[in-house]
Amino acid sequence: MAASSNVTWHELSITKEFRRVQNAHHSFVIWFTGLSGSGKSTVANELAKELYKNGISNYVLDGDNIRHGLNKDLGFSEEDRKENIRRIGEVAKLFVDSGQVVLTAFISPFKEDRNLVRNLLEEDEFIEVYVKCPIEVCENRDPKGLYQKARNGLIKNFTGIDSPYEEPENPEIVLETDRFSIEECVEQLISYLTKRNFI
Repeated sequence: MAASSNVTWHELSITKEFRRVQNAHHSFVIWFTGLSGSGKSTVANELAKELYKNGISNYVLDGDNIRHGLNKDLGFSEEDRKENIRRIGEVAKLFVDSGQVVLTAFISPFKEDRNLVRNLLEEDEFIEVYVKCPIEVCENRDPKGLYQKARNGLIKNFTGIDSPYEEPENPEIVLETDRFSIEECVEQLISYLTKRNFI
């Protein structure tokens, strides 16, 4: 579908900077990427609770939840996965403009797509978190039974089985969820955000 040429960008009367002042904190994206079962959503939600307790407005965008609504028209082909991440990037940018912290939990297997989102934002608005976990551990966890279905041929284009996962080359943070507890991972994130004056 071709983009319309009959649209005009409207400048907003209340800027991102004003919203940040009102909220009394910076706004940015924490982009959790990793294999299915690595712990992305779990860590993101625990971090969200910790930020909330500290008065930091935030929202979690979760891969499965987004596919129930905004992206329910997309499948799991490479093209659809790219479009899935592109849309999420645009939504995340809107959250940043609204002065909030947005935590996104998506496999987002392709470097190019993650970089596309990074480039939508300003330099201090994107934190890539690689939730690193060996596929054997992810398979043993398999909270949704997806690996078993993929191994049985019931799911096609499953990341790590018959579709590639491109590891981040220079993520801001690496969380090794096979070595550290969820609480320890959240502590690592809070320490990072505090030291760099994000919070």
